[in-house]
Amino acid sequence: MGLIGKVLGLGDAAQAVGQSAARLAEVFTPNRTQEMALSAVAYEAALAEAGAEFSSTGTGRFDRFVNGLNRLPRPLLALGTLGLFIYAMADPAGFSLRMQGLDQVPEPLWWLLGAVVSFYFGAREAHYFRAGRGAASSAPRPAPVPGPEAAALAGDNAALAEWEQGRMR
Repeated sequence: MGLIGKVLGLGDAAQAVGQSAARLAEVFTPNRTQEMALSAVAYEAALAEAGAEFSSTGTGRFDRFVNGLNRLPRPLLALGTLGLFIYAMADPAGFSLRMQGLDQVPEPLWWLLGAVVSFYFGAREAHYFRAGRGAASSAPRPAPVPGPEAAALAGDNAALAEWEQGRMR
């Protein structure tokens, strides 16, 4: 305790009053930290359960064909760009004529092309972000089982403790 506490002689009594006030305040407003931790545990369990539902992918011919098609755009864009440089060196007059044709494409169509390409690669990144970058295995990840920390977070909440016990059975 600080200097004022020593001068006024409020040591342990002031600390007890402060703790009582904190407990009384939690009756009217919930503890935000505890609420956020419990929310995170529930969110992780729901996310794992939803992920397990979509974890198995088909391995039929059609699925392999579509997966192969999904892998084509990046190499085609890279090789196509290199091809443009080779074409420009091999036939400058023809390349110039084709570029003049591209200049006639209306601007909204360029915006549409940019949106399509952006959404394609954005969706691809979102897919890999959700799946986890190094997840080569298609086996479903088990749902996390709330451990002692979740029970400790439940604290004195009898309804939450009862719910946890019913869920563990």
